[in-house]
Amino acid sequence: MTRLAGKVAFVTGGARGIGRAIVEKFVTEGALVTFVDVDDAEGRRTAGELSAAGAAATFEPTDVTVENDVRRSIYRVVQRYGTLDVLVNNAGVNAYFDATSMSESEWDDVFAVDLKGAWLCAKYALAPMKTAGCGSIVNIASIHASLTIAGMFPYAAAKSGLVGLTRSLALEYGPFGIRVNAVSPGYTRTRLLGEWLARQPDPIETERATLANHPLRRIATPADIANVVAFVASDEASAITGANLAVDCGLGVMFAS
Repeated sequence: MTRLAGKVAFVTGGARGIGRAIVEKFVTEGALVTFVDVDDAEGRRTAGELSAAGAAATFEPTDVTVENDVRRSIYRVVQRYGTLDVLVNNAGVNAYFDATSMSESEWDDVFAVDLKGAWLCAKYALAPMKTAGCGSIVNIASIHASLTIAGMFPYAAAKSGLVGLTRSLALEYGPFGIRVNAVSPGYTRTRLLGEWLARQPDPIETERATLANHPLRRIATPADIANVVAFVASDEASAITGANLAVDCGLGVMFAS
């Protein structure tokens, strides 16, 4: 199946983890993919590995918190292909702070990546999408947007903001044929999960207890997330906009209201 055949896609934070899985999935689905990342070396390494595997994608070193970087990279995509069909805002950082000791600059750094970066990319992607009369934006949020645990401040706040951004853009740009949705992963087998487990007093017991809380008794892989993103980005999801889709192996159902 090549549900994204010929679609021009722009993926942020694509050098590793969920972002890389999205890039790989999009390429196999026939998309023309440009991915960006602030880590130049890792981005080039990923691009080289994909090319060697026959899954070529274009890499552009980009800091999504810097408007000129975003403008330049999206302009190059539109210049290269004549349009932009899909934007995936995946770039993000975890944050572990105490609200009373977190500095203003630390707060700004977290929100610059997790929320401001998504807005900047949307800002420059929306113009070519409006010209084309269609487009799909997928924001990678988190189940922390609707439920959270202690020690995740202010990550939950940033991801809640991203879901709010999703709703607003879906409402504002739906009349132009542009769909905007969020995909909210739960625990996912990435470097960030490893970092979180390493912070726990007993990582092995924490992982055991975490698995026991999942109805499916497993933790999602980056490929699981990428599969959902590819569907939401595609024309097969043409009636879906403003949605926030959880991909969490059932964790959220225990807290459903």
